[in-house]
Order: sequence, then C-alpha cells, then structure tokens
Amino acid sequence: MNCPLCNDTSGFTRIQGPDTRVYHRCGSCLLIFADVAHHPTRAQEAEHYQKHENGIQHKGYVDFLNKAIQPALPFLKPGMRGLDYGCGPVPTLSLLLKEAGYEVDDYDPCFFPELEEVRKYDFIFATECFEHFFFPARDLQRLSNLLQNKGLLIVMTERWKEEEDFKHWYYAKDPTHVVFYHSRTFDKICSKFGFEQRFMDSKSVVILQRKSDIMLKKEKRALEEALFNTAKHSAL
Repeated sequence: MNCPLCNDTSGFTRIQGPDTRVYHRCGSCLLIFADVAHHPTRAQEAEHYQKHENGIQHKGYVDFLNKAIQPALPFLKPGMRGLDYGCGPVPTLSLLLKEAGYEVDDYDPCFFPELEEVRKYDFIFATECFEHFFFPARDLQRLSNLLQNKGLLIVMTERWKEEEDFKHWYYAKDPTHVVFYHSRTFDKICSKFGFEQRFMDSKSVVILQRKSDIMLKKEKRALEEALFNTAKHSAL
C-alpha cells in the first residue's frame, strides 16, 4: 500500500471512523484516507452533490464560501484571473469573485469537466473538494501545473486534530469524503509540491503560494548537491 499523497509505503495505522469504512493514517504525512474499496463512483458523487442547497440565492452557502474568500482577498490584486476548482453543480464562488472585479473560470469533474490545461491562473480556489480527491498527489500536481509562478491556492477542507475524535467526526460520515488532512499534512504538501504556506486558520482554510520556477530549480539543485556530497562522504 502507498499513501495517496506522499507515496510512503510503511508506517500505516488503521483508524476507526464513524462508519463501516476502513481508514488508514499515514505516519509520514498524517493523511487519513479511506480504503480504495470504499471510493464512490462518479455517478454516486454527482447524485450526492445535487442534494446540496448551493447557489448565490442561498445566504448560508454564500456565507460559507466567504470563509475562504475573505482571508484570500488581501493576497489578490486587480486584473488577476482565477479558477474555482470543484465548483459543484451551481457555480457560486466565481460569481462572488466576479462581483469583486476578478475573472474566474469554473471547473468540476462531474458538472463542468472542460478545463484548458495549458492556461495558467493567478489563483485557484479549492473549496470543499480536497476531501474528495481519490489520489490527492495527482490532483495537487495538476493544481500546481495550473498556477502561475507565485500563484495562490486557496484551500477549504476541515482538518482533523485528534485521532480519538475521528470515530465521532461528522465530516467523515459523508460517503464522498475519502481523504482527511491534518495541519501537518500541509507541511508535506508544501515540500512535495513546491508551495509556501501563507495563511492557515484554526479549522479549514489554508492559503498556499506556488514557488517560482527559479526557486524550485535552486532547491532541486541544492538537494542534488547535498545527496551527492552525502554519497561521496559515505564512499570514503
């Protein structure tokens, strides 16, 4: 078994959840993930999402999205173009940001599956979609590729804190939620996918900034030199 985020192959602990699904915790990145046998089908996901009361006419939903929008606004500049990644059946966040003067595209694998992979965005919102990633490493690499140098990734997904509480956690009762992140999981995300953490609240919102290509190349070269020097000294 491999961790679907950090690809570690050892140090897994089986975790008791609030339902009958089998969960594993990665000892390296602290991701908790449901066994692949419990992944829903795309049709099951779409059916579940359509039960939600989404849309700009629902004040509760707008207030919910503003929990991610408000802390992100100080990082955004006029003229930036963004993407709502996982917008759901009724795009709403993009409308709110357009009212604030930003151009925002919509993407959702179930409802708006077309995405120009060659386009680079200044910012991407991923609200309540990280917990749906079957293979978060794949999605995170895709998100990184979609961002400009120093582009912003605004994430909203509730984070688990205490393992003992997981078996009672309402967030894990949703059958379409298959991966759950700890605050420390985002340290691994930053180191593995080339981000810097710019903001984290106490519950669910994290703002990451993609490192520039120049910075990533420097870090890669420094790591290669360190590995070479380690191997050289070991051979002596």
